[in-house]
Amino acid sequence: MVQSIIFILVSVAALGYAFWQFRQVYLNIQLGKEETVEGPVAERWKNMFLVAMGQKKMFKRIIPAVLHLMLYVAFVFTQIELLEIFIDGIFGVHRFFAEPLGGLYTFIISTIEILSVLAFVATLIFLIRRNILFIPRFNKPEMTGWPKLDANLILIFELILLLCIFTMNGTDEVLQRLDPAHYPDTHLAITGWLGPMIFGGLEQGTLEVLERIGWWGHIIMVFVFLNYLPKSKHLHILLAFPNTWYARLKPKGEMINMPEIMNEVKTMMGLGDPDAPEPDMNAELPEFGANDIFEMSRIDLLGAYSCTECGRCTSVCPANITGKKLSPRKIVMDVRDRSEQVGANIRSGNAEFAKDASQPVSADNYDDGKNLWDFITREEIHACTTCNACVEACPVLINPLEMIMKLRRHEILTEAAGPQDWLPLFNSIENQQRAWSVGTSRTAWAEE
Repeated sequence: MVQSIIFILVSVAALGYAFWQFRQVYLNIQLGKEETVEGPVAERWKNMFLVAMGQKKMFKRIIPAVLHLMLYVAFVFTQIELLEIFIDGIFGVHRFFAEPLGGLYTFIISTIEILSVLAFVATLIFLIRRNILFIPRFNKPEMTGWPKLDANLILIFELILLLCIFTMNGTDEVLQRLDPAHYPDTHLAITGWLGPMIFGGLEQGTLEVLERIGWWGHIIMVFVFLNYLPKSKHLHILLAFPNTWYARLKPKGEMINMPEIMNEVKTMMGLGDPDAPEPDMNAELPEFGANDIFEMSRIDLLGAYSCTECGRCTSVCPANITGKKLSPRKIVMDVRDRSEQVGANIRSGNAEFAKDASQPVSADNYDDGKNLWDFITREEIHACTTCNACVEACPVLINPLEMIMKLRRHEILTEAAGPQDWLPLFNSIENQQRAWSVGTSRTAWAEE
């Protein structure tokens, strides 16, 4: 009874705090601009099942794909055992499903154990790849400090979780022989022989303590993992599903259109609507692109929070490969970091962050004197060739190029700035409607 009460209190506290953290992530994503979701729903479901659930794009690199699949499948199947742990913890029973399911129960838990062994091997290999083999894409400048620690922490958590599972099941296997009335016979595929081999010489009291350590260790690590997710790149475990569903379905080479610019160009070239009203010359000039998260789309911010930091985008970026400063992964991480910063400042309620100090700080009343340019340099976005290699490479359909283009548009169209060697091109297009600055009229060839 006491254990059940403790379990319920711990569960409520852990789940409640996790809900609060996930809600903060949701509110941070809502700081972006709403974007109309277009395209067939069937295509979106297809993306979610094939890309998020089916890991389709992971298999362009077969070794990490197989290792990741081991972890992913083990994670999914372990939720069955986790459900039983919750029932056992709340009602104070032991292996609730063992008796009603019989042989099927042994098969399910044995399958979970086999998958857990594969996950254990995959986790060790991932740790070796990151810390001994030094795979280049894991050792870029943006991956120092917290990102590197974050990647290692989650792998260590996984190892602890797996050790707890095998301790729980292994001691349980020995206790089945000592106290069959309280420990249902299972004889699992791995711990059926591994448990007696490791724990066979221990006294019953010691075994019971170790079994409880494994049981509590398992559920506590699950709660730790759940509350760690909102602070970690491993949030993609959950957000990959909505991100692939909301991913833009337009062809990769098609940029998002800006109606104001399109209409201006049409008017300049005599293709505009003759019945359209004259523009108000006294109206405030609109802002184009984005220089902060408020002008980014919610789809962009969702993508930033869904980033796995795997570095596939950066590893195929021609600008990065040739030594330029651009790293698409860093752009996405910077957008997420800025979202975190703004969200935290708004939640603080500090009048220091309000445009109008007489009003509460909010998304519409926010100014901390910073923007995305405090995280991302002009040199980075100038290096982008808009080749879409990063978009094609992302295993969860994030679009770093869209974020880069919005920053560029703000710099060029709103700030009237940009690299000096680009300005003659823009001036020529604006004044002569062509890329090359030539003294003769554009229609001179037709006049002759």
